[in-house]
Amino acid sequence: MHLGTDTVHYAWDNELAPALELDGSGTVELDLLDSAAGQFGPTSTADSLGALDFARVNPVTGPILVRGAEPGDALLVRVRELSTGPWGWSANIPGFGLLAEDFPDAAFVHSRIDEKGVELDFGPLLPALPMIGTLGLALPEPGRHPLLPPSRFGGNMDIRQLGRGSSVLLPVGVPGALLSLGDAHAAMGDGEICGTGVETSARTVLEIELVKHRPIPSPILETAPAARRSGPALVTTGIGPDLRAAARDAARALVDETVRRTGLSPVHAYVLASLTADLIVSEIVDLPNYVVSLHLPSDVLG
Repeated sequence: MHLGTDTVHYAWDNELAPALELDGSGTVELDLLDSAAGQFGPTSTADSLGALDFARVNPVTGPILVRGAEPGDALLVRVRELSTGPWGWSANIPGFGLLAEDFPDAAFVHSRIDEKGVELDFGPLLPALPMIGTLGLALPEPGRHPLLPPSRFGGNMDIRQLGRGSSVLLPVGVPGALLSLGDAHAAMGDGEICGTGVETSARTVLEIELVKHRPIPSPILETAPAARRSGPALVTTGIGPDLRAAARDAARALVDETVRRTGLSPVHAYVLASLTADLIVSEIVDLPNYVVSLHLPSDVLG
């Protein structure tokens, strides 16, 4: 069974007609658009961001109706295969991202994706670690709901470990479950701090299984070994009583240290961190201050 990009939609809506129906379980191949729905291409520049139609951002393919699924059940989705397109993009979009106030100007980065990895147009070569940014089920509340914020039924979770060999268990909110997915990345850091990873098109093969009488409060993932990073890293920290403020402090420190060590421009250092640095809550019990750390693999520093 196959679903193409002619089935994409731009909101969660439990009244959408299903693009495909399964009898409890099945294997489905899906094509995914990039997060801008093809609005950018190899000739795009920072000026192209000004024409971005935000009503067409974060398209998802689907929905897939699973017969017999009811609230109180769960849907198990295994990512069996995931391959990306040969080109990707990343950007600093004005007004968006963890350090939006520090970086008010648009920036656009092209990536070439092949068997060697992900080559950014400003130099670094990153490992290709394809993942699915948005994967979720319809909400029980009526009407259209935006795709950008995640919910307890999944959606735009941007968990970078959700790639080939990983699985996710999702709570069912409506009869039929109504599974949709999109927003693939060829690489992304935990936190996606500038607001984008290496955005790209993709093809994936999912194994879908209905799990009856399995109420869970929110998604549960099991990751594949390939999703784990290893090796030395440059780690910066933010410490204080506000987790978001601490995350900003860690990000600013990493941008500054990357610029000092590599000579990259600040905005390129910021985008690089979004693509490959992992944001971690390192300590949350020693009140009143918490520790957030940002881990950049040392090999991307050259």
